[in-house]
Amino acid sequence: MSLEQKAGKPWLPPRWFIRFAWSFHRALYRATGGRLGLRRPRHGRWGMLRLTTVGRRTGRDRGVILAYFDDGPDVVLLAMNGWGSPEPAWWLNLREHPDAVVETVGGSRPVRAHAATGDERSRLWARWSEFDPKLDAYAALRPTETAVVVLAPRADGDSGSDHPRA
Repeated sequence: MSLEQKAGKPWLPPRWFIRFAWSFHRALYRATGGRLGLRRPRHGRWGMLRLTTVGRRTGRDRGVILAYFDDGPDVVLLAMNGWGSPEPAWWLNLREHPDAVVETVGGSRPVRAHAATGDERSRLWARWSEFDPKLDAYAALRPTETAVVVLAPRADGDSGSDHPRA
């Protein structure tokens, strides 16, 4: 056991391994035509979804696979970038263009993103903590607060011209 683990600091694999795992997951999803790579959340386990955002610099659709849980009709994510320092690109994209599309095992739907604040953030952070009791220790590895991102369903007529296609 390392000194960091003894001191209560959680262990993370090297950054290159985290990035490789993300690439492998996306490749598996593409190679199977989406049959593998997504899952529904269950009691005590988060799900996996595909989020498509609009690139803030390119204006092109950008897809990423992320952990989530459902909160009523909303989908909740953590903008944690593998607990690395920089904000994840998908979150920067959503801050610029909040309209996006999520694909889950149940299908695709248009959503609009916002960062949870105040009581909403506290409640949703506590729900994430149910999935991982070390959540606060992992979050402490980042120099800034980890955003709790809420993806709320968009009404059919509520689709701007800058959102990805479903």
